[in-house]
Amino acid sequence: MEKGDCCAATHEYPHPFIFEVKLTRAQRIRGLILGSVLVPVRVTLAAFFFLIMWPIARLRLAGLSEEERARPVTGWRRWLFHPIVLLLSRAVFLSLGFPWVKVKGRRADLKEAPVLVVAPHSSFLDMLVLCPTQLATVVSRYENTKLPVIGALLEFNQSVLVRRKDPKSRKEAVAKLNERLTSKGYWPQMLMFPEGTTTNGRALIKFKPGAFLAGVPVQPVLLRYPNKVDTVRWTYKGASWTQALWHTASQFYTNMTVEYLPVYNPSEEERNDPSLYADNVQRLMAKALGVPATDHVMEGRVPVSKLGGVSLPLEPPGRVTLSLLRKNGLEAREIKAALAKMIGRCRSGAQGSKASADELTSLLSLKEKQTAVSICGLYSKDEAVDLRQLYFSVSALSDFTNFKDLLHSAFTLFDQESKGSLSAEELSDLMGALLGIPQYNTGALYTEASSQGKLTEESLLRVLTTHPTYQKVVNDYLQAEEAGPQPPPAAAAANGKAANNNGVTHGANGFLQHNK
Repeated sequence: MEKGDCCAATHEYPHPFIFEVKLTRAQRIRGLILGSVLVPVRVTLAAFFFLIMWPIARLRLAGLSEEERARPVTGWRRWLFHPIVLLLSRAVFLSLGFPWVKVKGRRADLKEAPVLVVAPHSSFLDMLVLCPTQLATVVSRYENTKLPVIGALLEFNQSVLVRRKDPKSRKEAVAKLNERLTSKGYWPQMLMFPEGTTTNGRALIKFKPGAFLAGVPVQPVLLRYPNKVDTVRWTYKGASWTQALWHTASQFYTNMTVEYLPVYNPSEEERNDPSLYADNVQRLMAKALGVPATDHVMEGRVPVSKLGGVSLPLEPPGRVTLSLLRKNGLEAREIKAALAKMIGRCRSGAQGSKASADELTSLLSLKEKQTAVSICGLYSKDEAVDLRQLYFSVSALSDFTNFKDLLHSAFTLFDQESKGSLSAEELSDLMGALLGIPQYNTGALYTEASSQGKLTEESLLRVLTTHPTYQKVVNDYLQAEEAGPQPPPAAAAANGKAANNNGVTHGANGFLQHNK
């Protein structure tokens, strides 16, 4: 590990989606003085180089038909415009305080590895890695094409674009990605961040399978920022992109190290199982970085860990809700009374299960609305909440009822036709209510609990309390705070072991092991 590199998760950073810039008083004063001079100058220079790039990037594909744009750019359009944009891109980062990039190892050529997988993903400043990789093609959200300059650069790059919320777009992007990666050198080398979001770098979160779907060799690329002060990271909670930019541009200079690991050739088993392939590469890279490999993912803008297909919130909304209510002076009997009102309303069906912040303020007998707004924000993006989620997620973490009775109440509520069994969709809704976040992959749980033909209350209770995987969900996430342990910082990986051609196995504990 180099100086300034990150270490394993600590109590300070319970999961990889939290980061704060840690500065001493002297560093803050120096940053304020230097930043007042350096930041305006550097941002102005970066904007200047971006503005120069804008028309040049557009010129590369100017006058080409849609059919011609669907093929890789060659000839004079490539040898003329490519080095200019590469030089200007480097100038942008030079102006922001990245005078040099230390490169370790050798970048594989296109035929050796059609795709470079880069981790950890820390912030937008990671885009500097495109310079030593000769502006490799990337995958980006379609919405980014609407941004000034960025849209032109994505067009120049001939990036694979995807609308994440559109299933058809995602399917088309996968097809285009596979076509490029299996083109045997026809398309340029691609670069992907398999984590799919930014983290604090204290662990590698679960890799998305996109880069591994084609089953072709990949070259792992490690990013490090060996600096005395860690300023570049931009995460879900904590440091924002503006803070990352300010603190980084306030430094005299910022170091970056790019390390190319040997090309990873997948085994036959990995080629047939992209998720296994992704997991093994993740663990290999985590080992090289000296950090844990976890099953954490960002799902619907909520950080979760995966266990048996179930999404477990790293910050359970039920626990946060209980904390907010207690801070507002509500005692246990008052919380219990409010929960009784909620479940009564859900069972009656007269007013529906959705409640606005104003209604929640009344239900909880709160003195001011802001707490209700905060609680709604834990469960949804607007000032409304599904009372079923609120009731069951809070009840599961309180000592008002035991888990068996709570499950009976939930089963009865979600068995809307009173048929004595649940469909796969109803099971997803039930588990989402218990855990406080939507559940999208409960197929394995449904299969396990409906092995006798139907998913009954008895079969679901049996699986949740006796199955080694799902029992952990109940014990760690659905028990009263006084009775159950706090959620672990990293969920266990999938059970079993799987081998590959690179002498690596990953076991049930989720960490990498080398075959002797």
